[in-house]
Amino acid sequence: MVQLDNMPNKQVMTVDVEDYFHVSAFENNIDKSDWASLELRVESNVYRLLELFEQFNAKGTFFTLGWVAERCPNLIKAIVEQGHELASHGYAHQRVSHMDRAQFKQDVELSKQLLEDASGQVVTGYRAPSFSINDDNTWAYDVLLELGFEYSSSTYPIEHDLYGVPKWPRFCYTRPEGIIEIPIPTVRKNDKNIGIGGGGYFRLYPYWLSKKRIDNFLKTEQQPYSFYFHPWEIDPHQPRIEGATIKSKLRHYLNLSKMEAKVVNLLKDYQWDTMRNVYLAKK
Repeated sequence: MVQLDNMPNKQVMTVDVEDYFHVSAFENNIDKSDWASLELRVESNVYRLLELFEQFNAKGTFFTLGWVAERCPNLIKAIVEQGHELASHGYAHQRVSHMDRAQFKQDVELSKQLLEDASGQVVTGYRAPSFSINDDNTWAYDVLLELGFEYSSSTYPIEHDLYGVPKWPRFCYTRPEGIIEIPIPTVRKNDKNIGIGGGGYFRLYPYWLSKKRIDNFLKTEQQPYSFYFHPWEIDPHQPRIEGATIKSKLRHYLNLSKMEAKVVNLLKDYQWDTMRNVYLAKK
């Protein structure tokens, strides 16, 4: 277990609970009307993660699609029964940048209702699919506040071809609208933000390099580190999507067979808790 001087005692583990066919990279290849007919793998993958988290006494925040909660209510119950935090990832993995205000409210309100009905708990956290809150849709925070959310983790302050708000704050802060925003972690290099929060970056680099960057972040910034990933990332045998671009396939399928072992290394090397416990307990 790593413990650096002055480093926060606990870091934040987050899981974006969606299946392989929900991802934005394949939205032009798979119609939403076909989702129900595709092989559902998210349930077994999340149960595997719950086993791993229990083994290493780790707690986390599960940003879950309402679509998943609707079809797997027992999975939602298992998440909260094991002491994890349940949060919203919207209903249908639709990017905020592709919705107007009314559509966004309908999507998030439905997800919140389904998650709360399945869990019996109030849901107060939200993460936008593909980190899709940006300068053009800050009205989303007003909607979140209206619906009873307390915090969001919907921004990644990096330059990226699909998302990113590099000029936005790098650390947890309270928005003018009253919502707490918790950005995905970055390190600074050559006056540029470099993403270290998970996803494809984590699968691409060897674990020792990711760990070095995390330790540097903890030592330099003295802020909690938060990590995100998806259940499909530990599933190398998932169906392959035909017709997707080479870039999308590379990003999605890269090093899937190595991911579970890397997650285990993280669970061994750091202490993990929920977003609410680490960030909101101080507010």
